[in-house]
Amino acid sequence: MEGFLVALAVSFGVIFVAELGDKSQLMALTFATRFKTVPVLIGITVATAVVHLVSVAIGYGLGATLPTGWIALVAGVAFLGFGAWTLRGDTLTEEEKRKAERSTKSAVFAVGVAFFLAELGDKTMLATITLATQYGWFGTWIGSTVGMVAADALAIVVGRMLGRRLPEKTIKYGAAILFAICGLWLILDGVNQLT
Repeated sequence: MEGFLVALAVSFGVIFVAELGDKSQLMALTFATRFKTVPVLIGITVATAVVHLVSVAIGYGLGATLPTGWIALVAGVAFLGFGAWTLRGDTLTEEEKRKAERSTKSAVFAVGVAFFLAELGDKTMLATITLATQYGWFGTWIGSTVGMVAADALAIVVGRMLGRRLPEKTIKYGAAILFAICGLWLILDGVNQLT
C-alpha cells in the first residue's frame, strides 16, 4: 500500500506540474468557452486515462527489463529535458484552435478525441512512461491521470476568473525548476545505485 501511495503522490505532482502551461491545458480553456465544464472534464478524463494506461504499460515493461540504476539516470536526464521543454512552452496551432472552436459533435466525444490525439507523444505521456519505470503501474496511472485532470480543471477555473489570462512566465519557470530538481534527484539516485 505504501508503494501505491508514493507512486500516486509523485505521479500526481509531476504530471500536475508538467501540465501547467501545456497545449492541452490551452485546449481545455478553449473547449470550456464552447461547452459546459463537466462534459469537457469527462472528455479530458477518459482520454487521459487511456493515454496514461498505455504510457504506464510501456514504462512498467521497461522498468521490469532494465537495471534500475540506468533507468534512474535516463529518467533524470529526461526530466531535465522536460524542464527545458517547459521553458520553451507550448502553443495551440491554428488547426488545433479551429478544431476546438468548431466542434459540433457531442462535447465529451469531441474533447476526448482531441485530447487523446494531442497527448500522444506529449511531455506528460513521456513523463508518465518515465515515472512508471520507477514506481508501480497502478499508482502511477491513477496519479498521473488525476494530476492532469486537476491541472486542466484549474486552468478552466482560473482562466474563467482571470478572463483567460494566466501568469505564464511564473508557471513556466516554476514548472521548469521543479522538473530540474526531480531530474537532478533521479540522476543522483542512479549514480548511487551504480556505484
